[in-house]
Amino acid sequence: MAKDYSRTQRVADFLHEELARLLQHAVRDPRVTLVNITAVSVSRDLSHAKVYYTQLGLDNTEQAAELTGVLNRAAGFLRTEVARASTMRTTPRLSFVFDESVGRGRDMEALLREVRAVDSARQIVDEEE
Repeated sequence: MAKDYSRTQRVADFLHEELARLLQHAVRDPRVTLVNITAVSVSRDLSHAKVYYTQLGLDNTEQAAELTGVLNRAAGFLRTEVARASTMRTTPRLSFVFDESVGRGRDMEALLREVRAVDSARQIVDEEE
């Protein structure tokens, strides 16, 4: 029987919390402000972790290219700090990836609002006829 809460998920949750704290308090780069960690995906062997992030004002990967580079250059420092805060034998290598799902969700919501407005206008016209 499979475990309900696997080790990889526990490690991902720990990394999520710890990296959010470190980005807020330990990273001094002014470009790393208002960064939000949305998810962490850890490989089965716990050697690599993809950290998905967003930043207020960024909507796509092209806009986030510079920030992704900054975060990937800070990955070594962040990994060291995570290792100090944990009791894990090895700490996963971190790679940062911009999470476009928030922007896509915002776009979908705008499209749904537009469709609802058209539908409401159509209902009003139908009722008048």
